[in-house]
Amino acid sequence: MPESVIAQRAPFAMEVEAGRKYAWCACGRSATQPLCDGSHKDTGFSPVIIKAERSETVYFCGCKRTGSAPFCDGTHKVL
Repeated sequence: MPESVIAQRAPFAMEVEAGRKYAWCACGRSATQPLCDGSHKDTGFSPVIIKAERSETVYFCGCKRTGSAPFCDGTHKVL
């Protein structure tokens, strides 16, 4: 499988809404970062789907190397 593209070397802060589903881009190719736009087709990657438990600000991984996908774990600091 190819390596994902680093979309940015920082997390994406995003307001999520309780009960709503979100598809985090795992490949790094989406033009609508941090969310999936279907650019992963034929890459071997799939988006990570989450359902927000509550309305809040979350920090989606921008470097696509996190160990806690889809959320930032600070991995971008050592790339």
